[in-house]
Amino acid sequence: MNFSLPGFDLDRFVHDTLAEDLGEGLAGGGRDVTSESVIPIDARFAGVMDTRDAICVAGLPIALAFFRALDPLMAIEILVEEGAYVPAGTDLMRLEGNARAMLTAERSALNTVQHLSGIATLTRQYVQAMDNPACTLLDTRKTIPGLRVLEKYATRMGGAANHRMGLWDAAMIKDNHVLVAGSVGEAVRRAVDAGVKEIICEVDRIDQIEPALIAGATRLLLDNMEPEVLREAVALIAGRVPTEASGGINLDTIGAKATTGVDFVSVGRLTQSAPAADIGLDFTPL
Repeated sequence: MNFSLPGFDLDRFVHDTLAEDLGEGLAGGGRDVTSESVIPIDARFAGVMDTRDAICVAGLPIALAFFRALDPLMAIEILVEEGAYVPAGTDLMRLEGNARAMLTAERSALNTVQHLSGIATLTRQYVQAMDNPACTLLDTRKTIPGLRVLEKYATRMGGAANHRMGLWDAAMIKDNHVLVAGSVGEAVRRAVDAGVKEIICEVDRIDQIEPALIAGATRLLLDNMEPEVLREAVALIAGRVPTEASGGINLDTIGAKATTGVDFVSVGRLTQSAPAADIGLDFTPL
């Protein structure tokens, strides 16, 4: 199965993750001492990966890559599509191949699928709680270092869209930028003068909206505003730029904020606080 994401090197990720687990480069490292000492080199296993939770699935092609890296001839069947919502007890993947390879790759494969499926599942819960096709759920940059591309992939599998990928693809002017620049308007003007095409400006007061728009902001992030204030802000902006609600948003509040007319709602906890899905892998000797 081909799996490709812009900015993500699957082969390198698999190599580095396995190297970490095997202790490559460390004294006595570079091996799975348990499997080597207990499992015969030619032993074969059949395995089934299944979920103990109802989940939105993400990460199975990456798990496949872990197993194939250690046994290129391993027979692997992925049983569900990425982004599918499946009930507890669903089989996700079947494997047959070298037993040592399966055991060595097991934890890296499971960690990845558990983490990404946990993000996708939480994201799906937020989309359902928002219950508003006119408003788009966004993730944020609150990701684990080194895993951003994968975690943002997982939010897409759960039904969200990606906010900016990093510091390079859009300007986001926040309170500390405004503090240095002196005002919202001046901060936005500096970004415009620098030739930045997409300028997202955070405002936390109604009186900051017009200066940001006049200066050239291309999106307004309405930060920590209650629903009635969001409605007022949306009415004042009147469709001149897209609007985004952020701050103080959880499963209980997202519905009310999404109905205020904003175009987007961004939620950091999609990647920051998602619990891992309960997924296991059971083996049978052949």
